Amino acid sequence: MNASVQHPADHYPADQGVKPQPQRQGPLTDLKVIEVCTTIAGPACARLLADFGADVIKIEPPEGDPVRQMGQHIDNVSLYAASILRNKRSVVLDLKTPQGRDVAFELMARADIVVENNRPGVMERLGLGYEALSARNPGLVMVRISGFGQDGPYAGQPGYGAICEAVGGVRHMTGDPDRPPARVALATTDYLSSVYAAFGAMAAIHARQHTGKGQVVDVALYEAAFTQMEPIVPAHDKLGIVPMREGSNLPSMAPNSSYPAKDGGWVLVAANSQPTWQRLVALMQKPYLLTDPRFESIQARGKPENMRAIDAIIADWSRGFETPALVQMLQQAQVPATPVYTIADIFQDPHFRARQMLQQVPHPQLGHTVQTGIVPRLSATPGAIVRTGPTLGQDTEAVLQELGWPPA
Repeated sequence: MNASVQHPADHYPADQGVKPQPQRQGPLTDLKVIEVCTTIAGPACARLLADFGADVIKIEPPEGDPVRQMGQHIDNVSLYAASILRNKRSVVLDLKTPQGRDVAFELMARADIVVENNRPGVMERLGLGYEALSARNPGLVMVRISGFGQDGPYAGQPGYGAICEAVGGVRHMTGDPDRPPARVALATTDYLSSVYAAFGAMAAIHARQHTGKGQVVDVALYEAAFTQMEPIVPAHDKLGIVPMREGSNLPSMAPNSSYPAKDGGWVLVAANSQPTWQRLVALMQKPYLLTDPRFESIQARGKPENMRAIDAIIADWSRGFETPALVQMLQQAQVPATPVYTIADIFQDPHFRARQMLQQVPHPQLGHTVQTGIVPRLSATPGAIVRTGPTLGQDTEAVLQELGWPPA
């Protein structure tokens, strides 16, 4: 790294740093979690549990989780892995060997929760399926994350987030009407699935308090993606509607899009409700829009051709103002609006800092990394970032000692 280059984190307020914690903290400190996952959805689920105090032990193969090769690197250290693996302990076990499977079985049999995202049937072939584990530990909760679920005709198919977005209808709805289906440039379905998985784990743990029994939590990525289609399902059922892509618009909601500013910036305006639409019209000094039949109601404005007409009118008006002035005018008129932030904007934004959504986390090789904060915020029992993502196998010896197992 060039020492003469300034980076946003170089000037980050010192009081925003994560102070070393003597131990895990949060409402889940009594839970032990074993993670047998790779890439994003599974590790993100386990990281959510770890952020709130669960003792998460991540089992990795000798070559490590592929997530360690993802994202940007400094001195062969993955910046992404430092975050998504935070608050966990890393144990290397070769599940292709009998000894590796025996240690894994013992870890899982003593756990409260196992999180795995292998293809259905893999854990059973390893002797680590729910039936075998629950015979030893009836209270075990196993969270199983896969592309298409544990049963059904597609269960055996590989399913990454991108594939499951296409199957779940999300890709068909994303992009411009005259272009191929697009994707959001982030792993949204993986992260959404991780939240459903963590929620399912907590629901199963709550049920265990009453029954004493664990259960399987079956999370399919395509189903997590499909839940975003909630308003579209009944409309297709009753009216046969198959909505098409509408660019940056939210279907049937207008105006609700990004509009250009004079300086080349973009401002997102969400004025689809009747009161906010009326305030926007007054601000633009175009009262005739209120009596135009195309725009007189939410339903009328939601028709695709009318949405495009509204967008053209607003864009023609918004181009007359610089971004800061445009946002200020809209907000003063009580029209929800914001600049479209870049990551550089986020690093400079006081609200992100006030809410501790950018946290400096000490790192043994890099000094520190800045990571996203913890969501949600609990008033009485908040979670905490107590350690950065471990190196591969960093905790193997300590965990084996806890088991009473001889060192590998």
